[in-house]
Amino acid sequence: MPVLRPGEVYKEVVLRDGRKAVLRVPEWGDLDDFLGLINGLVDEHADILRSTHSTRGEEVEWLADRLTAIEKGSLIALVAEVNGRVVASSDVAQRTPENPQHNHVGVLGIAILKTARGLGLGKVLMDSLLKLSKKAGLKIIILDMFATNKVARRLYEKAGFVEVGKIPKAINQHGKYIDLIRFAIET
Repeated sequence: MPVLRPGEVYKEVVLRDGRKAVLRVPEWGDLDDFLGLINGLVDEHADILRSTHSTRGEEVEWLADRLTAIEKGSLIALVAEVNGRVVASSDVAQRTPENPQHNHVGVLGIAILKTARGLGLGKVLMDSLLKLSKKAGLKIIILDMFATNKVARRLYEKAGFVEVGKIPKAINQHGKYIDLIRFAIET
């Protein structure tokens, strides 16, 4: 059973710059904003695994999969909407919903447009996802990050995540090898 349904508002927050952000579950109407979000992150060479633009067709397929997983209860997802535009996407996916030995583990991800960073949005999304994950019965939340992403590392550590492993040179981004760091937290 899903914790929240597509389009449902979770809460509203005021960002450090005074703007209001609505945290809600993604819905079909977010398609163009999602396409802009992922392609904006690619353009800025953000610390993400994707290095090429997403097509509209790829984004339709991605969003359809996400909405199906939300309905099935195997994905908790929140977007942050500011002035009617999605500026951040976040989720916790049940690691292996079909395997009862691992279905208590969730994998967390957060992506925030450059124009919305440094305003407290990452912390609000992280805290919200951890609370919703606990409500959904997840016991362990893991995440992987680029070793070069020091801002994200501070956010994760402040939230209580601890480093549990590192894969040296696991990521090849623009011809440069970067270590992959895994973090975990018990909810």
